[in-house]
Amino acid sequence: MRFLARIGLDRRELRAWAAYDWANSAFITVVVSAVFPIFFVKVAGQPMLEVEASRRFTIATTIALAFAALLSPVLGAIADRAPVKKRFLFVFSALGVLATAAMATIGHGDWLWALVLFGIANIAANGAFVFYDALLPHVARPDEIDRVSTAGYALGYFGGGLLLATLGVVGLDSTAAVHVAFLVTAAWWAAFAVPLFRVVPEPALPPERRVAGLAAVRAAFSDLRTTYRELRRFPQAALMLLAFLIYNDGIGTIYRTAVIYGAELGIETKSLITALVVVQFVGIPATFLFGTIAGMIGTRASILVGLGLYVVVSVYGFFLDSTTDFFILAVLVGLVQGGTQALSRSLFASMIPRHRSSEFFGLFAVFEKFAGIVGPAIFAAAQTAFGSSRPAILSIIAFFVVGGVLLTRVDVAAGRAAAAAANAANAPI
Repeated sequence: MRFLARIGLDRRELRAWAAYDWANSAFITVVVSAVFPIFFVKVAGQPMLEVEASRRFTIATTIALAFAALLSPVLGAIADRAPVKKRFLFVFSALGVLATAAMATIGHGDWLWALVLFGIANIAANGAFVFYDALLPHVARPDEIDRVSTAGYALGYFGGGLLLATLGVVGLDSTAAVHVAFLVTAAWWAAFAVPLFRVVPEPALPPERRVAGLAAVRAAFSDLRTTYRELRRFPQAALMLLAFLIYNDGIGTIYRTAVIYGAELGIETKSLITALVVVQFVGIPATFLFGTIAGMIGTRASILVGLGLYVVVSVYGFFLDSTTDFFILAVLVGLVQGGTQALSRSLFASMIPRHRSSEFFGLFAVFEKFAGIVGPAIFAAAQTAFGSSRPAILSIIAFFVVGGVLLTRVDVAAGRAAAAAANAANAPI
């Protein structure tokens, strides 16, 4: 039990909450990162040229992320006016599971059907994470929020990596095998989401904030306007959001373009997937380690360490020219990716009022999703300008430097004090 306490999982509701990361991350790792892009280009996108298939895939992904980014704050605001956080989480999860399972019906040349299902599943997964993240400040105490957040990310790495490694051993070299992978991923997501719905309680709402029916929708839009205005009441959280928007651009760009970059260098598909598995499993202890480091030197300082290592990753990627180098790069990314993002989530959660967590995490999702759009676009522009991904990868360094500088300006103590004051003023009676 002491070990569970050290990693932030000593209570039943904390383990149930973190289990959802294990469930949902399997979709992100297996479908989004490893299987679907290759399957779309090689099977669903045929007989069009691979470059055209890649273009359509990128456009569909951008549209899905943009839709999720616009939808998230509205639904988040509604969930802060009615006790429906878990209900919305269930709806998005069920939609994602069904869309993922339906991918098993995609055949040769079914590019439009494939992109529709992939888009729906992406919207569902990202929408679900808004309400999952919003539960964090309700299940974890302020003094354990860093450890709990990093534990969720670590379990996500473990779950996604374990499933991808298992499917890779069985084989993903046929359409039938990929169909099975989609079905298994959907079942995994559904099964391991159950503990959260059974154990984690719906957060209590102050009576004065409870609204039902259409009134909740009207109140939500009013709250959104208020939230944007009230960011001035939480200037440190707002500055944290801006810093996160910028440096997360770099993180997301590396994650989304790594396979494309490796393929451009002539690294075979099997090695690329294996490298993704390496990222997942290195990320497990590394993410927990970041939680421990945060307890010693502080959350912000730990994130800055991660951003510094990302600069090293970018420089190393520029000189990369072999499969061995690519695996070394995978190890380096695994060391920092989960810890940096987990601590960003927990740092933001510690500086926002609990009674409006869904709403503020809706904003967090907007910044996160638009970061996922802008970063790859800049990377693509650099590719076009230089005719190669090698110089383009150096452009990512700017995201980490600028975002890191902004993060140093965040007064964490002041931000947490403002959130604590808001929580005290709105505590349920």
